[in-house]
Amino acid sequence: MEVKKTNIPGVLIIKPNVHFDSRGLFTETFSSKRYAEAGIDYVFVQDNLSHSTKNVTRGLHYQIKKPQGKIVRVTRGRVFDVALDIRLNSPTFGSYFSTIIDDSDFCQLFLPPGIAHGFCVLSDCADFQYKCTDYYVEGDEGGVLWNDLDLNINWPLKDPVVSIQDQKLKKLADIPDNLLPKY
Repeated sequence: MEVKKTNIPGVLIIKPNVHFDSRGLFTETFSSKRYAEAGIDYVFVQDNLSHSTKNVTRGLHYQIKKPQGKIVRVTRGRVFDVALDIRLNSPTFGSYFSTIIDDSDFCQLFLPPGIAHGFCVLSDCADFQYKCTDYYVEGDEGGVLWNDLDLNINWPLKDPVVSIQDQKLKKLADIPDNLLPKY
């Protein structure tokens, strides 16, 4: 497994070893021992799956009082993925990391607690899996407007499909400090 740092402290790109033979392939998608050795020493308590069609844009989501760390991966399709640092006092507060992840190379991203997350679907559809360090708590949702111009995220879509809930999210500059996680 190869682990690379990004421009956001704690956000990591994980490239698992993939073994191919005449039957197909095998890859280990998670091992707490290997991930702890790579600095991802969290207990993961919940797995989630979202299925989305082309141009669907989700995010930028986070939990307010119970921030979740996440390992995210695409098991079908291709997405443009965004990790936004919204941790107060972080040296990269307001900065983001983006990359394309898909089902061809098994790449994963680790997002530590306090990172807002979003993605848009570039393929006809995408299945996106999340391994989370804390449980989802209804009513604890936070979010940053996906197209906040101050963030300058270069989303690769012309006609995004965005939920009404996500369209109503605030710009990062308009979110009170008590609704943001700390670094």
